[in-house]
Amino acid sequence: MLSVIIPTLNAAAALPASLAALADGGAVIGEIVVSDGGSSDGTADIARAAGCRVVEGPRGRGVQLGAGAGAARGDWLLFLHADTCLEAGWAAAVQAFCAAPANARRAGYFRFALADAAPAARRLEAIVAWRCRTLGLPYGDQGLLIAAAAYRALGGFPAVPLMEDVELARRIGPANLVALPVPAVTSAARYRRGGYWLRPLRNLLCLGLYFAGVAPTRLAKLYG
Repeated sequence: MLSVIIPTLNAAAALPASLAALADGGAVIGEIVVSDGGSSDGTADIARAAGCRVVEGPRGRGVQLGAGAGAARGDWLLFLHADTCLEAGWAAAVQAFCAAPANARRAGYFRFALADAAPAARRLEAIVAWRCRTLGLPYGDQGLLIAAAAYRALGGFPAVPLMEDVELARRIGPANLVALPVPAVTSAARYRRGGYWLRPLRNLLCLGLYFAGVAPTRLAKLYG
């Protein structure tokens, strides 16, 4: 049984599309758990109306992901952001990954893609692909598929406001991270607002500071 876990905060505009993209996984998905951090725009009502289980708790992606995983009943967990839509073929890719015994201690992630036709979006996608191949660091907007037992053995997502995805990826290790052959298409709104150069540079700065030992609580203020 697969549990899809989606952390949300005022995601009423994005969540319906993300849930619609999961519709062809009816034979795979056992439940969808929406972990809400105090939305005021009706996000939780939208999730319930779509048949999702809703877990409500404190705000913070690491905390919310942990709460969603704690409530999940599946043997496999798929963590997905609310503004990310998996493209056709994702269910077959997930089934194939879960069926391979060697993947019981591995984790899968999808190919990063942006919902923007701009050349800058393609450049950023190429940079992310390089980061995943070279550094073994997929981010949360690429989804994460992992056996529930392996997730718990690794200690799960840390309850931090930033870098929770990087920390778990480091625990899993590059050798145990597998790229799935399906794009996860994420909204490009934050890159349009922050700039296709400035925002990635800020992200890189935060990553470098994190590796240097700066606390995620301090990085969250820089990240905004």
